[in-house]
Amino acid sequence: MLGYLLARAGIDVVVLEKWPDFFRDFRGDTIHPSTMEVLKELGLLDEFLKLPHNEMTRMTLHFGDHEVTVADLSYLHTTCPFIAFIPQWDFLNFLAGKGKAYPNFHLMMETEATDLLEERGKVVGLKAKSKDKEYEIHAGLVVGADGRHSTVREKGSFAVEEMGVPIDVLWFRIARGGADDKQSLGYLAPGGALVMLDRRDYWQCAFIIEKGQFETIQAQGLEVFKARIASIAHLTPAMIAEIDSWEKVKFLSVTVDHALAWAKEGVLLIGDSAHAMSPLGGVGINYAIQDAVAAARVLIPAFTKGTPTLAELTSIQTRRETPTRRMQKLQVYMQDNIFSPILRKKDKVTVPWILRLFVWIPLLRRIPARIIGIGFGPEHITW
Repeated sequence: MLGYLLARAGIDVVVLEKWPDFFRDFRGDTIHPSTMEVLKELGLLDEFLKLPHNEMTRMTLHFGDHEVTVADLSYLHTTCPFIAFIPQWDFLNFLAGKGKAYPNFHLMMETEATDLLEERGKVVGLKAKSKDKEYEIHAGLVVGADGRHSTVREKGSFAVEEMGVPIDVLWFRIARGGADDKQSLGYLAPGGALVMLDRRDYWQCAFIIEKGQFETIQAQGLEVFKARIASIAHLTPAMIAEIDSWEKVKFLSVTVDHALAWAKEGVLLIGDSAHAMSPLGGVGINYAIQDAVAAARVLIPAFTKGTPTLAELTSIQTRRETPTRRMQKLQVYMQDNIFSPILRKKDKVTVPWILRLFVWIPLLRRIPARIIGIGFGPEHITW
């Protein structure tokens, strides 16, 4: 997104993608109203919505046989009062295609950043490799948008604050079974919570477990695990038959962290490189997009004068740090006070008292709808 915004403004930009395509199964699927508002402001929304996708207006949690609607996005005063579920590789291909319309947008696939180039204490580019070739790419600015295991962050020696996370995720797919819409914020049961994302041909599932419990689950056996999954969301045996080995179940270690500084001379971090988010609420993609818009707001005028100064780069963190920290603190609170106690339970789960309020007072559903759908400090295209 940042590459597209810079190229759109006439700035020469090189985007590196490590893999030969964008098809990474672990990328999220949720495009929130705040991101679709940005697409509208760019004149891209109508075309984006023509891509195959599903829409969710009500976010629910299932506690056994009890369903609690915790957010109703239909009340949002936005162009798209819903969450669009679309495989992220489709979204990335869409943005890459739009970027390629500009001659100064250069996308290098199968090219991985390996180190930073420095001169007199300032980053002036990076080293990269593609298959058996190695490159040095000189630039007025290097932007680390390479995720929670960021090479740019590591090579730039950025200090990181780790925030405690009590959960991990098991990632797998199951077959479709019937026309019922099981898309949910989570099916919660003793020892686990199941999220099912509709990818049209199959369900992509995220099973949330206590951190450090995967080996115990494996020791209990695959059939026990499958029966547990089927019981939580009332799935048929045919739907879970695809899970025929542990190789079909991918372990994802969840981290929530925050770089203390997002910028140094010649280098900037955004998205998960600057602040890895919890998967709760699916907000990570959308906060990364907001970072990109905020960065473009500063970088475009900075590049028209020369190269961005450290003060200008730091101003991006100043603008985005409070919104991201507020969301991270909320995610950690939800993990510690709602999900973690349920994951530790051995008997029947009950609806936490704080969530019962959303049953008794439906108007309260508008608050989490705003927080999840729009977020803190949404950015807009004003140029």
